[in-house]
Amino acid sequence: MSRGRTLILFAFVTLIWGSTWLVIKGQVGASIQTPPEWGIAWRFLLSGGVLLAWLGLRGQSLWLPREGRWMALLGGTSQFCLNYMFVYHGEQFIPSGLSAVIYALLMVPNALFSRLVLGTPLRPRFMAGSGIAMVGVALLMVQEYTGGGAKALLGVGLTLCGLICASVANVAQASEAARSQPVLVLAGWSMAVGALLDCAIAFALRGPPVIEPSWHYWGGVAYLGLAGTVLTFPLYFMLIRSMGAGRAAFTGVAIPVVAMALSTLFEDYRWTTLAAAGSALAMVGMMIALSPSRKVG
Repeated sequence: MSRGRTLILFAFVTLIWGSTWLVIKGQVGASIQTPPEWGIAWRFLLSGGVLLAWLGLRGQSLWLPREGRWMALLGGTSQFCLNYMFVYHGEQFIPSGLSAVIYALLMVPNALFSRLVLGTPLRPRFMAGSGIAMVGVALLMVQEYTGGGAKALLGVGLTLCGLICASVANVAQASEAARSQPVLVLAGWSMAVGALLDCAIAFALRGPPVIEPSWHYWGGVAYLGLAGTVLTFPLYFMLIRSMGAGRAAFTGVAIPVVAMALSTLFEDYRWTTLAAAGSALAMVGMMIALSPSRKVG
């Protein structure tokens, strides 16, 4: 892939994923009648169904061996159920851009869990950059607490819980059992499993499904399920093949920038010196953490 096409692909993936945080915020707004749990269920029923149907039409075998089915169960539970349950509820209390910044710290628990489970070494540059990024996020938390009190802290706490659940799924994907499975087939079944669990939780907590009388709401569901999931995951895999996993990971730095810009435009996010300093430290820290270590000699 040419350099120009790679950059366009990088920008496209970043813009789509950066905008999903604002769309999620619209799914849990005060005027929305559909409980967040059902919104998550609709999203992954759509994305999982479309992805599996697309793979089937292409002639791709949808069968998974026993190990793959266990991976789909783990991924569906941690990534497409618990993770999003926490994130959607967290966004009820904090701006969408802040959720994106917190979520960008996913690389930190990923590295720690990989060290504990897979024995992956931790680089000094990564540890230093992660520390700087966490200081930045801590400043943002202080800013939110100053403006929103305990509810803001609750939103941050829920988002961090989602972060841990997503990290469990990420580390599981790096295991030999997961790497031996077809990537998109495993992703499709994981979404389907997550959607079924989401439906069960929604029914248990909220009762029968609520049909939202708003095309705006269902447009958001379609955007999150199709553009934010089915379209961007394959494109991101193409980006990894073109740029390499390390450089492609810089989408994690660019996405919060897009999300914070959209939050400023559409949620009237008010920037203070503390918020600006926290955001800057978080972005710089992530850039340091993701940058390759210099070779000596």
